[in-house]
Amino acid sequence: MDNNTNHAKTDIFEQENHSHVAIVRDLYRALASGNASQLKGLIASDLECGGSMILTLGNSNEKAFKFEPRSIDLIDECVIVEGWEGEEVYWVHVWSVEDGMITQFREYFNTWLIVKDGKPQHKCLSTCSTLWESNPNDLVKRSLPGLMLAI
Repeated sequence: MDNNTNHAKTDIFEQENHSHVAIVRDLYRALASGNASQLKGLIASDLECGGSMILTLGNSNEKAFKFEPRSIDLIDECVIVEGWEGEEVYWVHVWSVEDGMITQFREYFNTWLIVKDGKPQHKCLSTCSTLWESNPNDLVKRSLPGLMLAI
């Protein structure tokens, strides 16, 4: 295999991962606008879900809580979205996207999240590289329970 072939595969992979972020951004736009049909077009019917608030809001007429992302990061195959509302609510959403559809969702409220590289070559999570860490700027003076997520 020549270098041009490897380069082309890298570009395709980068484009695919960039589209993962775009799909997740589209989801937040659909939530903000209350566009249920667009939401259905972004989420797989067999969604693996570890949280419910954001999905409940997508099916509800209640507009009391709005998820407004403050940061969106791509870590491996996961899109991590972080946001906070004043000093009371801090949240992190972790999304997996496959074939243009959101297939997995994890939701963490008022929790300091540390994402570690949990690939099989790593034997102990304490020595694994930290890939991402919560950054709740508005909550610096507040203590949050911590959670480690291996991806």
